[in-house]
Amino acid sequence: MGLIGFIVGSFIDNYQQVMARASREGGRRMSSEDLFNYYQQRTAVSDVATMLMALSAAVMKADGKVVKSELDYVKNFFARQFGPQFNREHLQTLKRFLDSGQIPLDQICSDIRMRMQPEVRVQLIHYLFGIAKADGHVSDTEINVIHDLSRKMGIPEVEFESVKNMFYRDTNSDYRVLGIEPDASDDEIKKAYRQMAIKFHPDKVAQMGEEYQQGAKEKFQKIQDSYEAIKKQRGFK
Repeated sequence: MGLIGFIVGSFIDNYQQVMARASREGGRRMSSEDLFNYYQQRTAVSDVATMLMALSAAVMKADGKVVKSELDYVKNFFARQFGPQFNREHLQTLKRFLDSGQIPLDQICSDIRMRMQPEVRVQLIHYLFGIAKADGHVSDTEINVIHDLSRKMGIPEVEFESVKNMFYRDTNSDYRVLGIEPDASDDEIKKAYRQMAIKFHPDKVAQMGEEYQQGAKEKFQKIQDSYEAIKKQRGFK
């Protein structure tokens, strides 16, 4: 199974090494430095699951409480993404990040920025907004956390705003999904749509797992929906 261009086949061996260390630590709360060392050990052989769990925990902790709907969203995503490789050990990794005093997001996001292509990083933001929306509402605190993660991962502001407005909508959201302002001309709107359609076509993430591909298709559909809504509002073809 391909996911984000990385090989995850050696997950089990790497996990056993880390859990042996965790056992020696006696379950104490890890410092930010210890947690990043743990992260580095888990991702030394490109363990994508640990990267995603770290980001997931940051969003789940954003508003000060972890709700069941968010946990279910993450569990369902991982079950579909990783299939039989997803098990309780992944959830123990998530719990470790949730229980930590402070997740070393600067270092983790820098690592992700080096490893992942821009299109993949944008899709991560789509996934994180999915967690935030799992309880039916995306709070300002959650938006701020995801925005901070987006900046740390080097995602352009216009692309963050595009994804945000797919989940957190107002009267100008269709324009922001296309990365433009409401006063844009019809020609500028058409150009923006073409650029977004090319940049975020699902084929761009064909190497990713099935669940990520589904997210890319949803994002692409929302781009098309926003364009159609603007066309209808303005009355052009």
